Amino acid sequence: MTADRHAPDGAAPGRMRAVRFDAFGAAPYLASIASPEPVPGGAVIRVEATGLCRSDWHGWQGHDPDISSLPHTPGHEFAGVVSAVGAGVRRVRVGDRVVMPFVCGCGTCDWCRSGNAQVCPSQWQPGFNGPGSFAEEVAVPNADFNAVLLPDEIPSEVAASLGCRFATAYRGVADVAAVRPGETVAVFGCGGVGLAAVMVAASRGARVIAVDVRPGALELARASGAAATVDATLGDASVAVRALEPAGVDVSVDALGSAATAGAAVRSLRIQGRHLQLGLLPPAQVGDRATVPMHTVIGRELRVLGSHGMGAGDYPRLLADIASGLLDPGRLITRRISLEEAPAALAAMSEGTEPGVTVIVP
Repeated sequence: MTADRHAPDGAAPGRMRAVRFDAFGAAPYLASIASPEPVPGGAVIRVEATGLCRSDWHGWQGHDPDISSLPHTPGHEFAGVVSAVGAGVRRVRVGDRVVMPFVCGCGTCDWCRSGNAQVCPSQWQPGFNGPGSFAEEVAVPNADFNAVLLPDEIPSEVAASLGCRFATAYRGVADVAAVRPGETVAVFGCGGVGLAAVMVAASRGARVIAVDVRPGALELARASGAAATVDATLGDASVAVRALEPAGVDVSVDALGSAATAGAAVRSLRIQGRHLQLGLLPPAQVGDRATVPMHTVIGRELRVLGSHGMGAGDYPRLLADIASGLLDPGRLITRRISLEEAPAALAAMSEGTEPGVTVIVP
């Protein structure tokens, strides 16, 4: 049974405000559109906070083939309150505070049943496969499987900042690369996902070297637990990392996503080291170019690991680490903006990104 609906604050009944773009690369704008309705098994969430991520910029630029319908509303990192549920929903209720993984699994395939919804072949991503969270409300499928209940002590802004960046870094560093106490980790690129990787690796007892071209990002990396930093504008960053760790690091992380950073990260590894690729390398940008020096992978017997987000089943462990104080992702939030400011902020990412995490508060 569908719950009673109420218009978002400031919107006419049945309407809401949302950021839209009519064509890839065209100026985004704020519009009044119809409020979403829940599908069977799904829910509608009133957005209390949503992250502004580089992946949203890639989607706006047309780099993601999953966006197949225009006009489109971006946004995939969000937390809020359930405002309606569809037929068949049993666990999630209207009024629940929830956070959503950016990869929503189908809940029934072998991957979802084994706890690996982040690679579900039938996955659905808000802001890519459908309208996203740069809006007052967003509809999501398979709510009982994907919605994660938020503890009272975790604010919605912090939960939204987990989104794809912190959750991706958490699973990638803690589980996929399995960073251990006493190991050395070099993180290339200190945007949102890179700063999260620095914080998570440091919380696991690793010595972290942070690499970036922006002084502000390196300062945030030090505040997040980096023991040393490298200014990549001064030359080959892999050489600078090896000056700090002559034998090479145990784990390298490309948190930016480029041929240059992936190659430098791999070259910074010790023999039998592990490379973790977190940053996206959109096919529209890199074409068929190799992004990893495979001769180095072979000669040093390196392991190259990919990590694609984190399914809802792993969120309770992350939320417990935040509640205990082991991790403090709120420290990475450096900017809060309104929904009215979001179109200009998305467009401004074409000129670069500010250090830290920007959260939109509708």
